[in-house]
Amino acid sequence: MDGGAQLKEPTLKGYTAVWAGLVAIVAVEAVLAYSHLSTGTLLACLLVLAFIEATIGLLYFMHLKYERSILFWSIVPVMVFVFLFMDHIWPDALRALHMRPPTP
Repeated sequence: MDGGAQLKEPTLKGYTAVWAGLVAIVAVEAVLAYSHLSTGTLLACLLVLAFIEATIGLLYFMHLKYERSILFWSIVPVMVFVFLFMDHIWPDALRALHMRPPTP
């Protein structure tokens, strides 16, 4: 390693706790989906919860938590590139939405 404090190896108990946490987040998402929130509020809440789930999945199940930090930080520029690329696709998606033929 790099001489710093070494991280603990993953254990079955740890994975079970992470899995239970992810199931709890899914339960919260289901409750939010059936609550009568405004569309914007519901979208914001579900996006935040999805980001948290994705982060937990990357850290624990893709083992990024137990790797050297350079691997984690090499992923950040790629993610920025992907988000910028997606930003260029959204206008086409919105344009295609308005190109639908009118319903009778």
